[in-house]
Amino acid sequence: MSETLFAVAAPSLEPIVRLELEQLGLIAPRTDQTAAPAPDQGGIEFSGDLQAIYRANLHLRTANRVLLRFARFHAAAFSELRRKATPLNWERFLRPGQTIAIRVTCHKSRLYHSSAVARELSTAIGDRLGKPPVLVNFDEDSDTPLITARLQDDECTLSIDTSGGLLHRRGYRLETAKAPLRETLAAAMLLASGWDAQSPLIDPFCGSGTIAIEAALLGRGIAPGARRRFAFMDWPGYNPAHWQTLLAENEQHQQARLASAPLPKIYASDRDAGAIRIAQSNAERAGLAEDIEFACQAVSAITPAGKGWVVTNPPYGLRLDSSKDLRNLYAQFGKVLRLHCPGWSLGVLCSDPALLSQIGFKLDTSLAWLNGGAPVKFGLAVVPGQNSSGD
Repeated sequence: MSETLFAVAAPSLEPIVRLELEQLGLIAPRTDQTAAPAPDQGGIEFSGDLQAIYRANLHLRTANRVLLRFARFHAAAFSELRRKATPLNWERFLRPGQTIAIRVTCHKSRLYHSSAVARELSTAIGDRLGKPPVLVNFDEDSDTPLITARLQDDECTLSIDTSGGLLHRRGYRLETAKAPLRETLAAAMLLASGWDAQSPLIDPFCGSGTIAIEAALLGRGIAPGARRRFAFMDWPGYNPAHWQTLLAENEQHQQARLASAPLPKIYASDRDAGAIRIAQSNAERAGLAEDIEFACQAVSAITPAGKGWVVTNPPYGLRLDSSKDLRNLYAQFGKVLRLHCPGWSLGVLCSDPALLSQIGFKLDTSLAWLNGGAPVKFGLAVVPGQNSSGD
């Protein structure tokens, strides 16, 4: 049975999530690439069966979660909400008395009290299943089964979360250095940089190693969700055999990839010895420690050979001590790139355009995202040589 699904994305990451869905064959590519894209509201809608739900959760690197659009109906009163929610097939996803969270948003609707809407929906679920669920507060970091209810102009849309914990939780990062970067944003940086997953890649401000580890996952073709559980695994209709088939297919893909091309060289460094220890531990948990060369060193010590990519998330005021003047660090970073990495592709994440300007050559900063709720720019460039203006 085909379902209406929705891959939730962080603001401005919708185009990257759409591209991933296209590559997975879960959404048709746009036929007119020159046409302006339709505005996407917090994610990308697509259709598919249970296999599509399994595949999306297993493979999506940049989405936050995958929702199943369960029902939509008019509800202008609590009695109407309960009457229309009670006959729904809640048993497809929930068991009697199960602990759940209900996240409600209300906009331009007569039902505007989100807590009251959640209680009424909980009662309706209990009416259907014969035993009311245990309702707990929504926690973004919890694995508690989640139902989302959106009331817009008295239209109620109900969705079931298929993912459980947010998809950035790959399972390898149990330790973080200062100002950690979410795995989904690190993957978005790699994809947006155009890295081919074969050429060398350097992160000279690696922190807890997230960019390097995500690069190693990409380089090996490892599905990001291969080592974690998902909410759909607790559904009464979950089919473990189908899930194991998808995992086996991903293993075959990894083997074919390794047979066709060598693994990319991935270098991760940081001047903070504690950060390097954390990054190495995270890489070991991911089973990728041998794929990444870690070094405790300043940015001035990088001496790459050949051509490749530098993708990094340097310190900036919103991440670390805002009183610290980082202009010299960015200026030195730019000089090192010109000296040692001419012709390399650069992708650098920063919240402060003034710091990015210290790099000393022109960056395309049209990509604007959020990191930890703060606006950031992802600057892209091909590094010029020392004798080039870079403008």
